Amino acid sequence: MERNLKNVLVISFGFLFLFTAYGGLQSLQSSLNSEEGLGVASLSILYAALILSSMFLPPILIKKLGCKWTIAISMCCYIAFSLGNFYASWYTLIPTSVILGLGGAPLWSAKCTYLTIAGTSYAEKAGKNAKDAINQYFGVFFLVFQSSGVWGNLTSSLIFSQSSTKVEISEEDLACCGAYNCLADTTNTTDSAKPSHSLIYTLLGVYTASGVLAVLLIIIFLDQIKSDQAETEKEKPEIPSFWSTFLATFQHLKDKRQCLLIPLTMYSGFEQGFLSGDYTKAYVTCALGIQYVGYVMICFAAVNSLCSLLFGKISQFTGRKLLFALATVTNTACIIALLLWKPHPKQLAVFFVFPALWGLSDAVWQTQTNGLYGILFEKHKEAAFANYRLWESLGFVIAFGYSTKLQVYIKLYILLSVLVLSMVTYGAVECLEAKSSPGTPTATKKESGGPLTQETHM
Repeated sequence: MERNLKNVLVISFGFLFLFTAYGGLQSLQSSLNSEEGLGVASLSILYAALILSSMFLPPILIKKLGCKWTIAISMCCYIAFSLGNFYASWYTLIPTSVILGLGGAPLWSAKCTYLTIAGTSYAEKAGKNAKDAINQYFGVFFLVFQSSGVWGNLTSSLIFSQSSTKVEISEEDLACCGAYNCLADTTNTTDSAKPSHSLIYTLLGVYTASGVLAVLLIIIFLDQIKSDQAETEKEKPEIPSFWSTFLATFQHLKDKRQCLLIPLTMYSGFEQGFLSGDYTKAYVTCALGIQYVGYVMICFAAVNSLCSLLFGKISQFTGRKLLFALATVTNTACIIALLLWKPHPKQLAVFFVFPALWGLSDAVWQTQTNGLYGILFEKHKEAAFANYRLWESLGFVIAFGYSTKLQVYIKLYILLSVLVLSMVTYGAVECLEAKSSPGTPTATKKESGGPLTQETHM
């Protein structure tokens, strides 16, 4: 037990250090690299590469390298992205975004495989239920991992608040913040408020060191899984070639319910993309300065984590429909308020209310949509979750892709339209389920698909 738990903690803290750096950098991309929309373009390409990588790479790499070395090498892809930010240009950020995207899927798959094998082997020795042991290990992992959003953003805010050039934002510039932002002028105002190069390099140095520490932790302290264990575990899911996995993903679209869930799954990517790409830039950086981005995103991460835990527990009593309704009302209210609100530094608390409410909604979208996929498509989980990853990532790609081309109010209207469409199609899925299985309770069982809940947060 001690050895297995040690391995789980090594992976958990490795991911904590790695995503402290990546999470902080993702929140800052739209504000730090705003010239010609470089930051959001890099995120869009990153998620596009992730889609390709998740279809082909994980089974091949895990089979060739084993879980430990797949994790270590994939982590190096994340460090490349931190290094690319030192000299941010189209020639450095775009290639490193592709590298990170390609490394993302094998990293998560190898982590899931490793924890599953560790949990199974512990359960066999201790005479316990394998599912319980696996859930326990994933619980430990997410407890440690979830806090990475707090540490990464706290680091950026503490370093950027050292800036001696506190720029007073004029009323004229403030008029350019918010839903009706002036597309042409925002870069000028945010450039003048940009932290000095030395502070940016300090932050990137801390993030890179954090990534290197993660890799060293895995290489030195993580035990390689016994090959016979890994083989038996891997042979099960990997008998089909990756072409048949690729085809299974698209064959799964023959299921009417899967097609109806596409808008809801894409909405999850849209809403996360809006918060980290648009809200941080057009509201926070524009009206308060880049040093506040971290604090605002900490608020989002903290509420998201607490609510994920809470909704996972209470969904068995409330049922998923009530939680989806809560998220829809909360998100709709936020979108309408963001359309009407004129951000001003005097209303500091309001800047934190939006990410807190957004975190509450996002917790429902993540936990309940994952749970829904697990319950509806129990016999075809792999194909179903491949679809989940594909459509959510596509939502991110589109949201970051049009980020610099449209004004914020248009993006908010798009978000609202997709949300309304999602709820209509989700309602249709519930109707189909009610017809096909009358008399069964619809309360969502807490799904054992824990690892997938955060998978697309990258």
